[in-house]
Amino acid sequence: MRIVKDIPHPRFKITVYSWNNKYIIKIEDAHLEQSYKIDEHQVEGLADIERMVSTPFLLKVLKRFSEMGEDFSEAWKFRYVENKDEK
Repeated sequence: MRIVKDIPHPRFKITVYSWNNKYIIKIEDAHLEQSYKIDEHQVEGLADIERMVSTPFLLKVLKRFSEMGEDFSEAWKFRYVENKDEK
């Protein structure tokens, strides 16, 4: 897997990789990440990918990060509850 593009953004780290005839778009925020795979033949190069990573898309990514953070916090908070019930 090799990095083919870093897309600058004030909040997210956005990296595009090339691997096995696919582009992988990885978006990171704090301790969470989301990745999206697309076949290289489905886009006309990196310019298409940059257009896909638009403000409306990133707002949905932000919402999903918020939900992921809530899910992880809840799991972290109750990580020992199941084990305590078994004892």
